[in-house]
Amino acid sequence: MTLGDAGTSPRVFLQLMHKITYDELLAQRLAETEAARPERRFPVILILDNIRSLYNVGSIFRTADGIRAEAIFTAGYTPHPPRAEITKTALGATKTIPHAHFTTVTEAIAEARNRGAAIASLELTHDAQSVYDLEKKHFPLAIVIGNEINGVSAEALELSDLALSIPMLGAKHSLNVAVATGIALYECIRPFREDLLEFRP
Repeated sequence: MTLGDAGTSPRVFLQLMHKITYDELLAQRLAETEAARPERRFPVILILDNIRSLYNVGSIFRTADGIRAEAIFTAGYTPHPPRAEITKTALGATKTIPHAHFTTVTEAIAEARNRGAAIASLELTHDAQSVYDLEKKHFPLAIVIGNEINGVSAEALELSDLALSIPMLGAKHSLNVAVATGIALYECIRPFREDLLEFRP
């Protein structure tokens, strides 16, 4: 709303918003072959620690593609590609996110450390820091995502450098694991918001 000349009524200018068309989206997005390239990835590894649901895993793959995460490590009995249910929910993101399966979460954490990552567990602990407080100094980072019922395993917590939590203001103290992962991932990119094009090939 802007004011006209002194003593006149305000004039209202409306700007109509238009959704981006599907063709415009196709022109902007990376081709799968480009998105699958290993270089210039955002320095976050997700370690899925005994997650039960194929659909949660697929959803996490899709979100990880959204930030060009470095990799997803599945551990323990976490279902992993190739599985039709994962592929369907991931909308093909299993082709664009590097992934590996490990028999134990300990092995997955060791591989993340070999790649230079600090280890964070997304878990409620007495000394957990908010995902809102992440800074560039925390990266590269591997985030352990725990089981839908029991959360992050004791083994993973013991090997973690820090715990991360998502503030909860209502009656419930937890979120769906795929939703929580999405929130954490997009808080990870906030400190890099002026540099995001660096992570696109």
